Amino acid sequence: MEHMDEWLFLWINGGAEQLVFLNPLMIFLSKYAVLFFMIGALVYWFTRARDNRRMIAEALLSGLIGVTVNWIIGEIIYRDRPFVTLHAIQLVGHEANASFPSTHSLGAFVVAMTIWQFRRRAGWVWLILAAGIALGRVWTGVHYPGDVLAGALIGMLISVLVHRLFTRISLASNLMELGIYWYERMENKVWPRASYRNR
Repeated sequence: MEHMDEWLFLWINGGAEQLVFLNPLMIFLSKYAVLFFMIGALVYWFTRARDNRRMIAEALLSGLIGVTVNWIIGEIIYRDRPFVTLHAIQLVGHEANASFPSTHSLGAFVVAMTIWQFRRRAGWVWLILAAGIALGRVWTGVHYPGDVLAGALIGMLISVLVHRLFTRISLASNLMELGIYWYERMENKVWPRASYRNR
């Protein structure tokens, strides 16, 4: 299995030499596309729609759980970066730390999957972008395909479990609603809604 992962890595990473015109896009996806998820989360949150706020709250909780799980797995199953052990084409500078699983891939798929569970159409766009980030991490030489696949699967699984927690357990749902309610009370003192200003 490891040999297959190395072979796949060398094949995908080899594109950096054979399809040079794609390198700027892959570098962007690998390094900067994750910013779209951060910007997207802020935009969804500040639309001030309750459903969007539930969605982003779930994404944040899923992300925190995901990063914790990712760190634990990385400590238990340490794997060198491909540029440490293979003759890789490295387009993005990176510390030679644990490679498995990919935090970028996990984070992108956590958010994308959470959005997909609330908004199918928009969710597909975010999932495609997450897949682009995962591909970019391999293309630029900082992750094996198995790293990004594991990150994606862990991220999606955690997102689904967290969503089920809030849709099937009323106590969890009520606690989230209470948290959003108190946040919105404080927010309205600083940034009143139009309906409040017109009273």
